[in-house]
Amino acid sequence: MLARLSLTALLVAGTVLPAAAASVNKTYSYFSIGGRTLEEIETELAKRGPHVKNTGKRHPGATQMEFTTRLAYAENTGSCTIVKASVNVRAKMILPRWGQRAGADRDTTVIWDTLSADIKRHEESHVVIAKNHARELEQALKAIGRQKNCAIAATKAKATSEKILARHDRAQDEFDRVEGINFESRIIRLLHYRMDRIAAARKPR
Repeated sequence: MLARLSLTALLVAGTVLPAAAASVNKTYSYFSIGGRTLEEIETELAKRGPHVKNTGKRHPGATQMEFTTRLAYAENTGSCTIVKASVNVRAKMILPRWGQRAGADRDTTVIWDTLSADIKRHEESHVVIAKNHARELEQALKAIGRQKNCAIAATKAKATSEKILARHDRAQDEFDRVEGINFESRIIRLLHYRMDRIAAARKPR
């Protein structure tokens, strides 16, 4: 996962602008994998999955994040106030697409469907974490209050952004840590659920 921040400032003269909620723009891209057995699929994921810089490894999925913050300042004689703060998160999710389903047995396809759904859920959860921190950042920026001048306000806005984005990165790392610990039990539980659904669908009515 990659997170970047950019700041855009607008100076307005005594005008209060309407507040904007944190927004997220999501896009999806896919990498193709082959293999007809679980071992072959695992090898393909390790070979073709996106490379994540902070782990130095390839992963079965990844999400690239970019935070863009836009600020509007109102400057009066002897004071400057942030009157608008909006944060946008651009999230690009990179997910696997299996191309040899037709040649695989039923058990492999069931396990793949379970695994690929969990990979997508995991990456979507990263986006939720980012949006929550974007909202937190907006609120913190708006709470900076009146400063002596806009240079001071901008300096405080930058420090606030860096602090909350560092907290965001720690939250993402902790999420990955917990998910990694619970991966096996989670997949087994999901497999049992999916198999029960398949069995129930095949029962005569």
